[in-house]
Amino acid sequence: MAYKITDDCIACGVCAEGCPVDAISEGTPYVIDADACIDCGVCGSNCPVGAAVEA
Repeated sequence: MAYKITDDCIACGVCAEGCPVDAISEGTPYVIDADACIDCGVCGSNCPVGAAVEA
């Protein structure tokens, strides 16, 4: 199950910087490519506002 970025995203970029497979694209909110996501949870762990959650 891939992760997704909710509307709580503050566009800080921490999730994208930590993604080991570069599955996160810049935007407001940032967007996770579900096909590329390996469900590692790094984005969720690093997000300062809890905007990266399991889909």
